[in-house]
Amino acid sequence: MLARIRRSKQEYPGQFWLMAFGMLISTLVSSMIWPFLMIYVSETLTVSLAVVTSLMTVNSVTSLLFSFIAGPAIDRLGRKWVMVISLVGNGACCIFMSMADSMPAFVVLMALRGAFHPLYQVGSDAMMADMLPSHRRSDGYSLLRMSNNLGIALGPAIGGFVTSASYSLAFYLAATGLISYSLLLAIKARETLPLKTGIEKIKERFGGYGQILKDKPFIQFNLPFTLTTITASMIWVLLAAYARQNFGVQESLYEFIPATNAIMVVTLQMFVTRWTKTRRPIQMIALGAFFYGISAIMIGFGAGF
Repeated sequence: MLARIRRSKQEYPGQFWLMAFGMLISTLVSSMIWPFLMIYVSETLTVSLAVVTSLMTVNSVTSLLFSFIAGPAIDRLGRKWVMVISLVGNGACCIFMSMADSMPAFVVLMALRGAFHPLYQVGSDAMMADMLPSHRRSDGYSLLRMSNNLGIALGPAIGGFVTSASYSLAFYLAATGLISYSLLLAIKARETLPLKTGIEKIKERFGGYGQILKDKPFIQFNLPFTLTTITASMIWVLLAAYARQNFGVQESLYEFIPATNAIMVVTLQMFVTRWTKTRRPIQMIALGAFFYGISAIMIGFGAGF
């Protein structure tokens, strides 16, 4: 095991491990809040679950709009500083969310969070693709996903206890973690945006999303993939508030549900990646989507922790 870890460390550049460490920290502090955010809003505003989830719709709409902006912005301005701006912006939103006490305030903050999030996500994916050759990317993304899920495993476990004592403290800790990672990137990371010739820039400017929309197999893949994303987001957005309102599952107990999910990902990710690499990707994606559907049905039949 130690030999495998040393080998992995040598196979990837130092900046990859900086991103993996930063993702662990930022995901850990963010996941101290997000499983319990809907509970916090519903209790702060004393509103129904339907009203609370409308805030997630606002968040998703702005995230979708800024996803279209993120790609061109990152290709023009570079990956590094767009990622830094995203992390600082999300950290600031956490601070202001601890002070929000009205529906308009939460709407604005959720919209801003939706705008900042894709800037980091798209930038991180692009930076990874810049750093790693194509044959190393699936393993590289798997390692980053493990780091992400290790943060998710630890974050809710800590967040359940912190939010039980003080939601404000959880928001400030999340802001500290996000801004700290942004400083690490600003100081330690190098820009990976490939240099383009004048002709390549012109082609890119006039290609863009029109070129992508002509790729029929890609578009056909994305339409059913959206259904899987809807299922996953329904579970993680609603589950904490649903379990609290219907079955009295408190934050200090609910924390073990997302933690269990994340621990399974961390422990099984490399095995699953190696196993699926020898099979057709579309079949493996279909199998994963099937598991998502079954999981949603099983949660519907659940009646307690």
